[in-house]
Amino acid sequence: MMDRSVVTQKIIEAKVRKGMKWSDIAKAIGESKEWVTAGCLGQMTFTKAQAEAAGKLFELTDEEMAWLQIVPYKGSLPTAVPTDPLIYRWYEIVSVYGTTIKELIHEEFGDGIMSAIDFSMDIQREPDTKGDRVQVVLSGKYLSYKTY
Repeated sequence: MMDRSVVTQKIIEAKVRKGMKWSDIAKAIGESKEWVTAGCLGQMTFTKAQAEAAGKLFELTDEEMAWLQIVPYKGSLPTAVPTDPLIYRWYEIVSVYGTTIKELIHEEFGDGIMSAIDFSMDIQREPDTKGDRVQVVLSGKYLSYKTY
């Protein structure tokens, strides 16, 4: 049975088989490597043009390209507490610093949230003599809760 997860698996297999990098795939599709990677992993909705560009790269059928254009069920973790070590470290960061992030956002902006819809992310390697660092910049629109 065809569904979004089947298309995601086909994309990953083609990426590995062809020795592609996410940054090169993003250039071909025309968006950031962060957004395109999320889309290829089944978390974003592609436009027709983006799906067609992906279709050429990954040798997708018309049906598979159509699946890329359907709004996916978001949330890619297989368990409530992640078991993959890298993803678990993000869970750990939120567990340790989540209340601090919440407190400081509320102090600066008021009662509201940072949007994951109106959002961008940038991941870069930061050279360091003591060992390279991972620099992640998250930027989300502030949305305040309304009174009604």
